[in-house]
Amino acid sequence: LQQRRGLRLSAPAAIQVTVRDALNQALDEELERDERVFLLGEEVAQYDGAYKISRGLWKKYGDKRVIDTPISEMGFAGIAVGAAMAGLRPVCEFMTFNFSMQAIDQVINSAAKTCYMSAGSISVPIVFRGPNGASAGVAAQHSQCFAAWYGHCPGLKVVSPWSSEDAKGLLKSSIRDDNPVVMLESELLYGVPFEMSEQAQSKDFVIPIGKAKIERPGTHVTLVAHSRPVGHCLEAATVLSKEGVECEVINLRTIRPMDIETVEASVVKTNHLVTVEGGWPQFGVGAEICARIMEGPAFNYLDAPAVRVTGADVPMPYAKLLEDNSIPQVKDIVFAVKKALNI
Repeated sequence: LQQRRGLRLSAPAAIQVTVRDALNQALDEELERDERVFLLGEEVAQYDGAYKISRGLWKKYGDKRVIDTPISEMGFAGIAVGAAMAGLRPVCEFMTFNFSMQAIDQVINSAAKTCYMSAGSISVPIVFRGPNGASAGVAAQHSQCFAAWYGHCPGLKVVSPWSSEDAKGLLKSSIRDDNPVVMLESELLYGVPFEMSEQAQSKDFVIPIGKAKIERPGTHVTLVAHSRPVGHCLEAATVLSKEGVECEVINLRTIRPMDIETVEASVVKTNHLVTVEGGWPQFGVGAEICARIMEGPAFNYLDAPAVRVTGADVPMPYAKLLEDNSIPQVKDIVFAVKKALNI
């Protein structure tokens, strides 16, 4: 009727959604969509989750679908892996991925290798998810990035979201995947609002695992990052653009399988590469990207050596000043770009 009267109808606008709420939406939609999906972990049910990711889900779905566990990562990860082998689709939350070291035998030896060792006859559709990398003021035993750890292992898929759309789309894809997926979130991003498009608000919205996204096009240098450092790269790109340097910022989204083709195409265009990550330098995600570029066709297009920006090669200090100097900052990315461009 409004259209007949000549009134202009606008499409629903994009909305601001925090990463926390995006993850909650994804869990809610997948629990509703598939009765085989269930969530388990410490405090995920009656307390609504340590980070409120599972807020309201226990009241909606009950004890059989949202399950509080004892403080025993090896125990409840093992239960989840067994449930996946038996045909369910568990989402296993670690309060932090630092605690996943208690269950790493279950993640690697039980979940990741079973499909191969059974000649494809047993699939393990499980998602291990929770906060990864540095938070704020939690020191050495709670501030490690596990992207390189789990990205090293065949049989796993590893995703690492930045924005709310990343978080929702990747979690839904991970739950629907027939393989074990490790989803590395950032605690410091949980409360950050991002614009969510109309498409991303749909219950059918998924993001393919293994596909990176160009967050900002540019011509002078390629910046590649995942998780929280993507935001730092975009901030650095804004600073550098005022000096005439246009950075192409790539959000990896997936650590394994890695979308090296998107990185290669960008390097062919910009002729320079800088990788950024919160993890340690040795055997890191940036090291893998640099090696893949060196071994592939894009190497001949590089006009300068690739540069890595990483966390400091030390256990995370507790003191804030030292912590800030152990995590890549915008100024470190700007410095690395200028080094790569020799300016």
